[in-house]
Amino acid sequence: MKSGLYIVGTPIGNLEDISARALETLRGVDIILAEDTRHTRILLDRYQIRAALISCHQFNEASRGPVAIARIQAGQAVALVTNAGMPGVSDPGARIVTVCRKAGLPVTIIPGPSSVTAAMALCGFITGGYHCEGFLPRKEGARKKRMEQLRDERLPVVILESPYRCLKVLAELNSLAPERDLFLARELTKLHEECIWGTVADIYRQMTARHTGAVAPAVRGEIVMVLAPASRPKRETEPSQKLDPS
Repeated sequence: MKSGLYIVGTPIGNLEDISARALETLRGVDIILAEDTRHTRILLDRYQIRAALISCHQFNEASRGPVAIARIQAGQAVALVTNAGMPGVSDPGARIVTVCRKAGLPVTIIPGPSSVTAAMALCGFITGGYHCEGFLPRKEGARKKRMEQLRDERLPVVILESPYRCLKVLAELNSLAPERDLFLARELTKLHEECIWGTVADIYRQMTARHTGAVAPAVRGEIVMVLAPASRPKRETEPSQKLDPS
């Protein structure tokens, strides 16, 4: 395999969703930069791939850039994967891609599954463009401020969230736009996949009803939401023209 960086999309849940080209690439590279080596090892073991793994997550990604460059300049092929979906799409990876490109090294994409595009296809709101927000700020004040900015977005907004913050985000959305249509999906492509359509208020009530006050999250599994676009204000009607009496 030619030296260079190979960005490889991996399954977001169902391991059978990986492409033949992705498997061929992972078998052929010299090293794999992985968000969580333990998680990626499960995928590799499933397909009997014995590639070497190096961790590359949000806390050490900056230091992994020189490692990738040195390997590629030495003639090696380096794959970049995250725990699920496409590297660099609300997941680590963008820094590695950037430093390799700036170094003039080959970068190749091996496209694969993405929770963003899966949710877009399922929600039924996407008729043109969309806004991919990804994960909202963790701090409550910054998150509320950002959600207020997104409230008037005229494109569907894709939001990723953890099960531990799902109810908080839904509560904040409910205070801003309770009647806005919302799509919520969890565990996409997995055994317990669930998709819910309704208004923000409807889905907030449904998710709240599941919460028993236990420590465990009210919603299990990774969450992706699509908020329907804000409706455009109605144009003022043109004043009726009066007939000329002459």
